Amino acid sequence: MKELSQHILDIMHNSLSAKATELKLDITENKQEDSYFIRIADNGKGIPPEMLETVVDPYTTSRKSRKVGMGLPLFRMSAEQTNGYLNIRSKTGEGTVVEALFIHSHIDRPPLGDIAGTLVLLMASFPDNDFIYTHQTDKRTFIFDSREIKKELDGVPLNNASVIHFLKDMINENLKEIDADV
Repeated sequence: MKELSQHILDIMHNSLSAKATELKLDITENKQEDSYFIRIADNGKGIPPEMLETVVDPYTTSRKSRKVGMGLPLFRMSAEQTNGYLNIRSKTGEGTVVEALFIHSHIDRPPLGDIAGTLVLLMASFPDNDFIYTHQTDKRTFIFDSREIKKELDGVPLNNASVIHFLKDMINENLKEIDADV
């Protein structure tokens, strides 16, 4: 995967497959500390303890259609290539937290990519779920909460074509405003 947004899409899709109704994405860029931190948390069914021990092994997957799962192993590899790490915590029945640290200035850190498109795709595909996205830079913080958007839309669905276009533009404009490194 060439962009971090692709890793995020994969992990958040896993969360949705695990029956999560609320997904939180936090990205913290700290150029002074030379860190780029991604945290994805959900309230899904969680990962059983015996699977959690091997979840970053490509041959560990909960899918029935194939015996290989590359999402988490590739995300871990991307983080470790920058001298960072990947941590996963999960509690059955409560949810999962995936955290990845990248060295911000490292030449092997993938770009964030189209995070607005990723989030809008997920929201349009799962309009009943709640998505909270916080992006913090040295300059400022941007918070996007789909629950607030739903209130403002007053019944217009998140997967309405005009809403999708508006949300993508709004997220991109806010990321530009806080000087996010996309």
